[in-house]
Amino acid sequence: MEKTTKKTSLVTHQLSPIWSPESTVLILGTMPSPASRQLGFYYMHPQNRFWKVLPKVFGETLSLPNNDADTESAITERKDFLLRHNIALWDVLASCQIEGAADSSIKKEVPNDFSEILANSKIRNVFFTGKTAAALWKKHCDSYEKQFDLTCTCLPSTSPANAKFTLENLIEEYKIVRNFEQV
Repeated sequence: MEKTTKKTSLVTHQLSPIWSPESTVLILGTMPSPASRQLGFYYMHPQNRFWKVLPKVFGETLSLPNNDADTESAITERKDFLLRHNIALWDVLASCQIEGAADSSIKKEVPNDFSEILANSKIRNVFFTGKTAAALWKKHCDSYEKQFDLTCTCLPSTSPANAKFTLENLIEEYKIVRNFEQV
């Protein structure tokens, strides 16, 4: 029987963080999925529930892109949503080796530098979109917690692989983000 191994790729983060000086909350994933990297924005895989959950927390809905033109307007709509609610969005890692979108396969990780964002915003609450993002932050970035007086909270992953959580469960869990929209 031939042993097969999945191919890992070295992935460098190419998406800019979304934030403003008014941001009060930072939401962090691990690394954009192949679909998100291809489409040029966070959580753009159609099965990921992030863009179904977060707008519901704020009583809104966002359009779902069906083509390239829709994708550009959807990205603009999502950026506007985040900034309107003082939410910054980025990922813990600047680069890593990973198999597809499997967080469990991450190796040789290099964290992003959060100094500029944290020093130039009102962020005091950091939320992670899953246990791997929280663990990677703890491993590489926990010095920021004391330096910037941050409170960090791990939320459940919105990935379809996290079938344990229904859409309704995720919405309930993510409602905590709403508590920190304003300083």
